[in-house]
Parts: sequence; structure tokens; C-alpha cells
Amino acid sequence: MKKVLYKMPESLTGKEFTYCPGCYHGIIHRLVAEVIDELGIREKTLVVSPIGCSVFAYQFFNMDGTIAPHGRAPAVATGMKRARPDLYVFTYQGDGDLAAIGTAEIMHAANRGEKITTIFVNNAIYGMTGGQMAPTTLLGMKSTTTPYGRKAENDGYPMHMCEFLKEAKGVAYLARTKVNTPQDVEKTKKAIKKAFLAQVKGLGFGMVEVLSTCPTNWGIDPISAGKWLEENMVPEYPLGIFVDKVGDEE
Repeated sequence: MKKVLYKMPESLTGKEFTYCPGCYHGIIHRLVAEVIDELGIREKTLVVSPIGCSVFAYQFFNMDGTIAPHGRAPAVATGMKRARPDLYVFTYQGDGDLAAIGTAEIMHAANRGEKITTIFVNNAIYGMTGGQMAPTTLLGMKSTTTPYGRKAENDGYPMHMCEFLKEAKGVAYLARTKVNTPQDVEKTKKAIKKAFLAQVKGLGFGMVEVLSTCPTNWGIDPISAGKWLEENMVPEYPLGIFVDKVGDEE
């Protein structure tokens, strides 16, 4: 008897991704879809797409959803969840969206313990808009708005969102991961599942920050981008679980 070992998740539409070669958005999309399938909640899940590279996430996820104004995804998700507490709502956001114009929204959603889930993709730069400095851009890192490299005295320091949010009492699960190796993909999937379980169990706010690449705006090839992430982003943004009130995954 033949056994299916691998197939496209039902929570993906099958539409071809529009992301650049070497970008990790596609991997992260699949992990989110697999988790939703495994939890059996697709028919009751809503996605809130951001402004940025993943603005078309609603086309890739096979479920209802909407697009929020720039940075306002947590506020939109809050309204959706409070209006329909029987549904599961998640936001999918980049660092320019979440950590810049949306800083207030994510901070207050976490502090209130809103029962929503956030997938936060940190590639240390603005992607869709042309490679400008983001709040997460590393010191010395060049961008179109910091052509000589980010300098603390002019541009401040990189924003560490997990470290900020871990102090919020309403957070039920919070982790930072990466997906540039098979082992990391498995760890990220487990983290995403726990972030959703925090909502399923009604425990509070859940978020997973995933370190990602942007070969196009970093100006390097995809393989080099993965190495750059490992050598530069991981030391700046240490991986780990910051808050876990979920317990066992099941």
C-alpha cells in the first residue's frame, strides 16, 4: 500500500509564491500552513496580511482574511478576534511593519494578552520598498538610507522585539528561531505550533520571530545570505524561547 509522505498543506492555495529566490518567506508560509492543518483549525482561521513583501499572503493561505494598514495588523486582528472569539486569528508581519510603524500596536496587543498569534519575519531591512534601513538593521549594515552603514549615534540601535515583549504580562508564548537549516525548520515549526496553541487554549498572546534573509536587498546570493544570517544576525538576535506558558504541545 502506498503511503503519502509529503504533500502540499490544505492551508495553502497552491498559488506560486512571488518571493525572491533565497527568501525564507515561502518556507515560513509552509510551516504555518502545516501547523494549521495539523491542529485542524483551517476552517476557523483568519489571516491578517501586512504591508510589505508578504502583502499578498492572503493569496497564498487557503482561508479567509484581510490586509491591514501598515503596522496595524495586531489592531485589526484584535477587532476580528473580539468580534468572533470562536475563530483563530493570526498576523503575518515583517520587521518594517511590526517593529517600526507598528511598534505601538504589537506592544499593546501583547500587553493586553490579546488571544491572537503573530508570525514576525525579521530580515533586518525593508524589502518591498527598496532596501531602506529597518529598526532591526544591524550596526554597520548598509542600506539605501544608510549607504555608509548604520551608526548608533545617528540611527539608534537594532530593535530586539522579543526582549521587549517578554516583559509583557499578557504574553503566553514568545520565541525567536531561524530556518536556514533542516534542524532549524523543525524547531521553528514546533515554535509556531506552540504560538497557535497559546491561542487555541485561550492563554493569551503568542509570537514567533523568525530570522530571515533578503538576498535582493542585501546584495548577495542566496547561499551567501544564509551564511551572513548565521554569522551576523544570530549573534545580534540570540535564538531561544523567551516565554512559554503553553506546556506540552498536545
